[in-house]
Amino acid sequence: MKEQAHVVSTGMYRYTHSHKGGADIHDVFIEKSVFRVLFSCIGAAFLLGSVCRALLSKETLCLGSFWSVAFSAIIAKWLQYKPVKKESLIIMPAFGVQLEQHFWSGRAHRQFVPISKILKPVLNECVSPVTCYWSLALLVRHEGEIMLVFKKLHPPVKMLVPIWKALCAFTNSDSLSPPVVLPPDGLRKPVDQDGVVES
Repeated sequence: MKEQAHVVSTGMYRYTHSHKGGADIHDVFIEKSVFRVLFSCIGAAFLLGSVCRALLSKETLCLGSFWSVAFSAIIAKWLQYKPVKKESLIIMPAFGVQLEQHFWSGRAHRQFVPISKILKPVLNECVSPVTCYWSLALLVRHEGEIMLVFKKLHPPVKMLVPIWKALCAFTNSDSLSPPVVLPPDGLRKPVDQDGVVES
């Protein structure tokens, strides 16, 4: 039986939280924008036109034509429309979590993580030279890297916090537990309040 869904919406993303058949379902939808799709098509056409102009012109290729193609590629990539319709996290008690990506084409990608492999959910602030955003990730046993819950979408932190709290409750992770330092040998050593590694 499906219960009433909790909905939070921003300009670009919409978050819904519902329960169905004992599973705890967290969906993040990307709001489809006609202008963004239109700009994506215009950007692709601009790139195609620049490449054709550079290759088919009677003049020899020069540094200016390469700059034009590179600039057009950057603009087209910036205006590119994301093909992801929604990303979901389904918490299945006693089993694990399932991460899903649903595309506008109808295709879906699913990945299951057993509860025995999940160490702890974490909220990360991702900083790059161009942007800054929050992400939700899982620390997974025997994996070299963290596993992002939302791989293509970057919802705001106000949507990530309830999902993180649900994951903490599911994995019995205390959100205020002391940080853990992972040395090169892979052994976990707790850190005290002063930041000193305990022996």
